[in-house]
Amino acid sequence: MAILDEQDEEDDFNKVDESSRNEIHNVGKVINQTLRGTKLMMIFLNGSDEEVDVSTFGIPLAIFDNNIIIWTFSRRNHVRSKDALRYTHAFSLFYHSIKEFSWREFLRLLSQQAIAIVARNPFVPEIDPTMVADCCLYELFLHYNFHTVTEFNWVGHASNFWICDAIIQGDRAMDISNLLHREINWVCDSSLPDGVLEEFMRDFVTPFWLVTDDYAYEEGPYRWISITSSKMDLQTILMRKEQSNMEIQGLRNIPVETSSFFLAFESSSQQRCLPDGLFECANKLGVLILSCCAFDFASPPFQKCQSLRFLGLNHCTNSKSGEGEDNAEWTYLCNVSVLDLRYTEWNEILCEEKMDLMTNITELNIEGVWSQQCVGNLQGRLPNLQRLRITKPIYKGKPAEDFDNSFVDKTSMKILDLSGNSDMEILPASISKASSLQLLVLDGCNGLESVGGLPSSLESFSFNGHGPASQWTQTVALPPEQFRRSTIEDSNMDIRVSEISLAGCTQLKNLFLCWLPNLVELDLSGIAIKIFDLNTMVVQVPKLKRVFLIGCTRLRAIIPLHESGSEIKKELELLCIDTRVGTVCSRPSINWTKSFKFELHVVAADARLTRSVKGLLLPYVQKGIMKDVSCNIHVTSSAVHNEVVQFEATSPSDQESLQQLIPAGPYSDVLGMVGNPPLQDFPQAPTTTKRDHHIEIAKGSSYVESELLGDLGYLVGTSAESLHVHDTSIRAIALYEFYQFALRWCCVERCPELDVVFPSASTGFNVLQTFWASDLLTARWIWGKASYKGFFSHTTNTFPNLQHLHLRSCPTLQFVVPLYGLSFPSLKTLHIIHCGDLVHVFELNMDYPEEITILSARFPKLTTIHLHDLPKLQQICEIKMVAPALESIKIRGCWSLRRLPSVGARGQGKKKPAVEIEKDMWDAMEWDADHRPDHFEVPVHSRYYKEKLPRVSVLR
Repeated sequence: MAILDEQDEEDDFNKVDESSRNEIHNVGKVINQTLRGTKLMMIFLNGSDEEVDVSTFGIPLAIFDNNIIIWTFSRRNHVRSKDALRYTHAFSLFYHSIKEFSWREFLRLLSQQAIAIVARNPFVPEIDPTMVADCCLYELFLHYNFHTVTEFNWVGHASNFWICDAIIQGDRAMDISNLLHREINWVCDSSLPDGVLEEFMRDFVTPFWLVTDDYAYEEGPYRWISITSSKMDLQTILMRKEQSNMEIQGLRNIPVETSSFFLAFESSSQQRCLPDGLFECANKLGVLILSCCAFDFASPPFQKCQSLRFLGLNHCTNSKSGEGEDNAEWTYLCNVSVLDLRYTEWNEILCEEKMDLMTNITELNIEGVWSQQCVGNLQGRLPNLQRLRITKPIYKGKPAEDFDNSFVDKTSMKILDLSGNSDMEILPASISKASSLQLLVLDGCNGLESVGGLPSSLESFSFNGHGPASQWTQTVALPPEQFRRSTIEDSNMDIRVSEISLAGCTQLKNLFLCWLPNLVELDLSGIAIKIFDLNTMVVQVPKLKRVFLIGCTRLRAIIPLHESGSEIKKELELLCIDTRVGTVCSRPSINWTKSFKFELHVVAADARLTRSVKGLLLPYVQKGIMKDVSCNIHVTSSAVHNEVVQFEATSPSDQESLQQLIPAGPYSDVLGMVGNPPLQDFPQAPTTTKRDHHIEIAKGSSYVESELLGDLGYLVGTSAESLHVHDTSIRAIALYEFYQFALRWCCVERCPELDVVFPSASTGFNVLQTFWASDLLTARWIWGKASYKGFFSHTTNTFPNLQHLHLRSCPTLQFVVPLYGLSFPSLKTLHIIHCGDLVHVFELNMDYPEEITILSARFPKLTTIHLHDLPKLQQICEIKMVAPALESIKIRGCWSLRRLPSVGARGQGKKKPAVEIEKDMWDAMEWDADHRPDHFEVPVHSRYYKEKLPRVSVLR
């Protein structure tokens, strides 16, 4: 499974949709090697509508192989399937309509499907084929119910019905029910269950009975009964013997064997009262659904149903006017697990006294009645409540006094749906105490001004300004896409929310925000999301300015708007991303002093995230408007401090051990003892803070080297004006050979495995101004030489804007820059120390014209040269070097150096270059007619210089 997880991770970073992921090549290769040469027959149950080329999985099915595959299709138009086949050489049609099955045949087919479901879940010993078959049949029964009479689809409650009907029992009933709810899915036309089930009832003894306007009731020991009507009242349905050809006894009361009873009328103003005695024998009734019925709320007819566990009332009314006397026995409420009230104004059942009896209730759904007043009664009641939905209230009102404390003790609540509460201005403060909350739905809560303070356990969050979804699911999941609203009913609706903070919701994986026209700031810091998709998760949010993804350690991809990000989200001003583990940094603020339209701050522990960063910046690069962007990209897992990525300070012992690795010059210890003054302190590396286009690659980052060949290299080449690489184990900074880099400042430090800093040719660094390298213990050169001809040009400037070149402690460095022109027009300072193997700073390229050896390289602005501890340095430049503006040159420990830059004669009154150098070295210098010692000031020699030592041992 490790290889599958690895490929899934790679697909995440590549933003590949889960439904579009292909086979894994390495796995297919192993399968092919295993099966190659084997004679086999493969049976493939293809559940899709498309032909699959299984050879890409490694199955050897070439035309000359002696193998065969048999498979099935789910297409209904089999003729069209046959015409579309490409890899299948024979086609046979076997089709059997479900309507042609007998009841026994159907049960056998259902039993086989149940056995397959049990086999797919070997680690759930509590399930058995009989249980699964009953659940399948019950859900098919639900598909028949109400699809023409009522707008509500009760199939979403299937997992509850299975438990309340006692099909699933035991301590793990809820877990098993949720598992089977994912496994069982009847996909068919709405009319198909009608004909199939009615046919079964006509000819066979079934555990259910369905009564409609056209199909009468027949007495029997039915477990599940459904009565639906769009024309008649209940009494007419139950007493119409003369309309039936069968000898029947009209339904006077629910049979004692019945465990689920559904009764629904078409909604109208006429009351349909329940007959007396209907529930008299319903001792086993566990599920009761009544739609558009009337009964006495003060004394409900089902009050003696002590086994009742699911009570669902839709558009039911009180048959008695006035309050009346409450003589009902309410003890049945102690056993109720699910109470579902939709547009049923039954105030009595949710008063404090009745709610105190509901000690076993796990789910409460209220739609179209109350809202905040009901929430205020929750404190201290319903101790086992797991799912609470209070949606689409008709009656508005002020929050109850205990509104803020409603969820203080709701530690078991997993689902909270407050959709349609448009008058609610604030969420209860105690929602943070709901420590098990996994799903929060605020669709249509347009009165909220801000959202925040949510518990860390939250896994899914939905806020759709268009309004509540038409249906919901029983599982902890967002409302399905096909049920979400895409238009708003009231165009004048004021959707107020301007700030949403889901910071600290460390389990949040699913997010949907839609049509929030005033949302300005979205804080997703610390959530567990892997792919942040701006096309599906945050849509129609036109004023969004700030997004924070700080501490999102699992983040692997950000998908911009459609067309690969070619459309720029104009209002977005600030996006902050940080994927490091265990690091909490302050949120950077917008830089109001500069005119950037978009600021991007990224800290990526995994360099593969830069594939998404490229997508965010690509529109600006393509349109040539990077000046409108400020981007700070850090590829590292190190800590942060004061909004600047910081790293562990090098301890004195580390510095000492580092110095031991650097070859020291002769008498370096003596020089320190006698107090010889240093040449000049080596300049400190320039600060990396407050740079507008900066990239840092540092300690702890992963996949850096491979990504430098990809999108990270693209970002360095197109988007970075400054680059800081340090404390990382990469071997090279391999960039695309762009025609023109934007890089102006570059610093490379403490990379112990770096072999070549930039292995490609250096022609792209035309705007580079400062280069700094230090503590590169294995680097052989900084810029690689070009291998192709025509690289050198007499008229080309080498690094035309390079002003400062600083190298320190690179003991294996052999040369720095290859010459591809005869001029360094901007170089001002050259500092190099502790580079023991350095032979030339500027060296001829691999391919150059021979006449160049008699020419000279010009450095018209070079003013300062500091060289220290370079024992193998022969020449600064491999050809003659001319530096007419040189002001000072300080050299120490460069024993092989024989030639200084030519400065030419200075006119009277013009100061000559100052020189600090050991006397022996000065005496060994080589001169010619145009290059004489008197072109320099009288050199200053160090207090201690090398003298001849005795040729005998001084050890005794």
